[in-house]
Amino acid sequence: MESEKPALTQVSVMSLALTAVFATGAIIFAHSVGRSLSRVYKLVIAWLFFDALIHFTLEGPFVYWSLVSKVEKSTHVTAQVWKEYALADKRWGVSDPTIVSLEILTVFITGPLAVFLIYAILKNKIYRHFIQIVLSVCELYGGWMTFCPEWLTGSKNLKTDNFLYMWVYLVFFNGIWVIIPILLLCQSWMEMTMTGQVKQTNVVESVTTTYVTHKYNTRSHNKKRE
Repeated sequence: MESEKPALTQVSVMSLALTAVFATGAIIFAHSVGRSLSRVYKLVIAWLFFDALIHFTLEGPFVYWSLVSKVEKSTHVTAQVWKEYALADKRWGVSDPTIVSLEILTVFITGPLAVFLIYAILKNKIYRHFIQIVLSVCELYGGWMTFCPEWLTGSKNLKTDNFLYMWVYLVFFNGIWVIIPILLLCQSWMEMTMTGQVKQTNVVESVTTTYVTHKYNTRSHNKKRE
């Protein structure tokens, strides 16, 4: 049976190894530029750097080859990763309009947003959580629009009877772009809520202090008049 054939090839091993190199480089980058940051923010920067690397170095060439021809027809080395992934999802080899449209947004909007968010975190910009929310929603939208149309039409382009293609390519590598954006949304919500509570407390304390000071000054003034 076709599903029993070995799935690991030289291209698949090299693709997985390249991903591991990207992840390692992202961790090193996060620890070098974010030495003064908490562990959580180091992990966030590592993810953002990894995210940007994938969008620019892998998905960028995919967009190019899909626009000028088709990935399955290209012999260039940058197309080999997508030929491998197309074994799990055929749409990535044939310039599917929905996939290419989403990847154009990913390369030219989501990738730069990830880089911009790294800058915002390192500089502690007040708008960093706004950027993080926008980026996370973009990632989740991309995942939904990648797979929902396919599920609605019976998943005819997905290969689900092979462990590597199903659980590594389709589930794991797409799942992390669902789980991590959700975690980032939760982090932004909690930090903005805590910041709002602190500001509210500070306002109440400020108003209370002003009122008490005013009352004290009024009493002192009245005593002097007496």
